[in-house]
Amino acid sequence: MTQWNQNQTEAVSADITEKTNALPARYFTDDDVFEMEKEKIFGQYWVYAGHANSISEPGQYFTRTIGGRDLIIARDDDGDVRAVENFSARDGDALLEDAPMTDPGRVDPDELADVESVHVDSIGPLQFVNLQEDPMPLAEQAGVMKDRLEALPLGEYEHATRIVSEVECNWKVFASNYSECDHCQANHQDWIKGISLNDSELEVNDYHWVLHYTHAQDVDDEMRIHDEHEAQFHYFWPNFTVNMYGTADGYGTYIIDPIDTDRFRLIADYYFRDSELSEEEREFVRTSRQLQEEDFELVERQWEGLRTGALAQAQLGPNEHTVHRFHQLAQEAYNS
Repeated sequence: MTQWNQNQTEAVSADITEKTNALPARYFTDDDVFEMEKEKIFGQYWVYAGHANSISEPGQYFTRTIGGRDLIIARDDDGDVRAVENFSARDGDALLEDAPMTDPGRVDPDELADVESVHVDSIGPLQFVNLQEDPMPLAEQAGVMKDRLEALPLGEYEHATRIVSEVECNWKVFASNYSECDHCQANHQDWIKGISLNDSELEVNDYHWVLHYTHAQDVDDEMRIHDEHEAQFHYFWPNFTVNMYGTADGYGTYIIDPIDTDRFRLIADYYFRDSELSEEEREFVRTSRQLQEEDFELVERQWEGLRTGALAQAQLGPNEHTVHRFHQLAQEAYNS
């Protein structure tokens, strides 16, 4: 049952049927927890940085802030992708100006040759960084997700558009909401008309889970990047998603980018065969944007409830296995 007494909360249970199967509310609302996450979550795990196609030429770079550390992701003269600290040891200033993935900057690769690197690895064209000195292999964290995504021609698709939204909500509330679809019947009524929730499947792995939703049979095969007649929503711990709606030959990615305890930034990128959008592809983006706005409204209401301090620890439903896994991973990170 839901726990209202702050003194009676417990760590996330391994058994989803127990009443303590969710994170205590303070892990969402305390500023000290947000600061701890910079090290214990974003400083320990592989985190998505950006798409390699955006820096296809030597000397191109973009910047990202991960775990409170400013990074440069650049293509070197050998064609490899490097990640380095955007920090001068000499004077403490930034080495390069900020540049988003959608509008990369340029630098002489030699200028970064002696700058301390951080670990970089990839799943196809998707580039990930890890701030630890000796991290687990990306393949171990990604598991079957790596093989599945690398079997798809993700690198053949071009970046078409980006939508960035700032949302008044802790990042974990949105991540939890993304990881289940119990709310879909009520919140996404237009979208679910074209899929069969009766044939949905939740697949839970160590650091990766997938929501599979079967499409109505009138969706053409050429309207999907993958072979399966379904929509697929991949979540990669801690804050990255790959979205395949099955209604356009393309895919989207989300970065659930924490700003502070009370806000996050959703960075949504869309990839198609051509950067010029067709009407079907525009519909893909419109559908995605509609789902985002419906989810923003929902999670901001949830966040307002959490901020009152009345709720100490919620209880997940017995079918929310993906959300339970997300909460377990957060608890494990906090306890590490």
